[in-house]
Amino acid sequence: MTNPFKLLGISDDVVNAVKDLGFENPTPIQEQAIPVLLEGNNDFVGLAQTGTGKTAAFGLPLLELIDFKSNKPQALILCPTRELCLQITSDIKNFSKNISGANVVAVYGGANIMQQLREIRNGVQIVVATPGRMLDIIGRKAIDFTNVKYVVLDEADEMLNMGFQEDINDILSTTPDDKKTWLFSATMPPEVRRIAKNYMDSPTELTMGTKNTGNVNIEHEYYVVRARDKYAALKRIVDFNPEIFAVVFCKTKMDTQDVAEHLIKDGYNADALHGDLSQQQRDKVMQRFRDRHMQLLIATDVAARGIDVNNVTHVINYSLPDEIESYTHRSGRTGRAGKTGISICIINSKEIGKIRQIERIIGKQFTKAELPTGFDVCEKQLFSLVHKVHNVEVNDNQIDQYIPRIMDEFAELSKEDVIKRFASLEFNRFLEYYKNAPDLNASADDRGERGERGERGERGPRRSSDGYTRLFINLGSVDDFTRGDLLSFVCNNGKIAGKNVGKIDLKGVYSFFEVEDASVDALFNNFKDIQFNNRGVRIEKSGDPAESRSGGGGRARSYSGGGGDRRSSGGGRREGGRREGGNGGGGFRDFSGRSREDRGGRSSGGNGGDRRRRS
Repeated sequence: MTNPFKLLGISDDVVNAVKDLGFENPTPIQEQAIPVLLEGNNDFVGLAQTGTGKTAAFGLPLLELIDFKSNKPQALILCPTRELCLQITSDIKNFSKNISGANVVAVYGGANIMQQLREIRNGVQIVVATPGRMLDIIGRKAIDFTNVKYVVLDEADEMLNMGFQEDINDILSTTPDDKKTWLFSATMPPEVRRIAKNYMDSPTELTMGTKNTGNVNIEHEYYVVRARDKYAALKRIVDFNPEIFAVVFCKTKMDTQDVAEHLIKDGYNADALHGDLSQQQRDKVMQRFRDRHMQLLIATDVAARGIDVNNVTHVINYSLPDEIESYTHRSGRTGRAGKTGISICIINSKEIGKIRQIERIIGKQFTKAELPTGFDVCEKQLFSLVHKVHNVEVNDNQIDQYIPRIMDEFAELSKEDVIKRFASLEFNRFLEYYKNAPDLNASADDRGERGERGERGERGPRRSSDGYTRLFINLGSVDDFTRGDLLSFVCNNGKIAGKNVGKIDLKGVYSFFEVEDASVDALFNNFKDIQFNNRGVRIEKSGDPAESRSGGGGRARSYSGGGGDRRSSGGGRREGGRREGGNGGGGFRDFSGRSREDRGGRSSGGNGGDRRRRS
């Protein structure tokens, strides 16, 4: 039987690579776009939702049209973020693995520009780039686009939302007039239509579904809560879905970090992804998420662009996006490649009108859902545990040697008693937490809030400093720590729970953090001999609750793990106009020696990033 991709006109080398990736049949956008693009004679506009296979829709035809005997750039692919840039590059490299001489280079901010320049000089046919870094390289006269035959604008609507219009104009002005332009977008706002008019000549237009609509495989739900209950509602949704694997969207970097940090404190496997992370930190966060070592990825809109992770079960909108069209991109993180998914919005009563606007744009109706009660959550968790026990794989060869001792331990217990105890190992925690749990659902006419922004409830996890002691520690962002890293370091070595830690104030060569008064003595005792990178870790009580320039103010008590204290005059080096470190992502990490990574901001030297706004 002839492979479906071969029937579309794709060569054997590429078809075999596609088969190795596990793709057997083309998606609708691929099936319709590939034959048109293979002609190579027309400009093209393709409208389709994220997760429908757009990269292969333009990537496979490019591999058929390019002359790989020449080492000059013949195709340029522009996309809005470094994550998407890396994803597209990886996909095209996989598609072209059987093609001799094929070279694809990723050009994006946050990575060493000198390395990217070397790869370009060594010869490249396809350049995948973010606009800001591409302009940097053009400005250095380090690339020649006179042989470019094809320009692809991927996620064009998002590039315009991020303010790249001027950059796109400047880049396209360096390419030949007779090139063919292929534009792909999930939505078709007037700005995208204007690009098609200005840069294309009678383009072929292909629309999968209705313009600006959402993926048909995604269910849309919303929960109405009081703003102060938003964080509690998020936790209840997560607890009611034990197998959840989700992306949680927040509006700002601060909200993203705040929610992730408090989820970690409360025992959830979460981490943050936002523009203040170094490229190395972002890569580590994304790798953990792809490997499913993390259950909840808390992200801003811009940082989440290009996240192509399979089997995301839920998208949770902790805050609705400012641009309603952005909801289409958010929800497209789930329900990918023909699978189903759920997009959830946690809103207050004043935002119901915005839900109606989104419904009109995506052409799908939302379901108003009720947050489960504490009893419902406990019941769901109990039977999830029972299901896991029933289906667990038993290694008889290893466990049989221990069975006699296990049977002796359970000799006085009946079968029912043993079952109760196993179930209670996890069940008791939820019973205790949800005992007397309040109803978090707010009525649609509940107007007692001050709106989504401005009320304290928007950042529900924030906690008062009453009952906490402020402590100094001689570790900071120069040690490649984020606030989440420092939290896990303190908890693991101090043998205290995350819920006992309050605010964390990360500096350059030192930091401050708060610990519940009752846990301070235990923390000091456990930190007597702790070292980090062969350097003694020092924790002291801070006499000044404000940020002390001297590194802690008057200190009443100090414990050090020995070793010298590193001297430094700075609070972390600056690159691209921003301080390295900052509000990093949470999560538990290996605290062995780690290399430093360049920031993603604009740089006057070699390691800057895109010029436009990042969240």
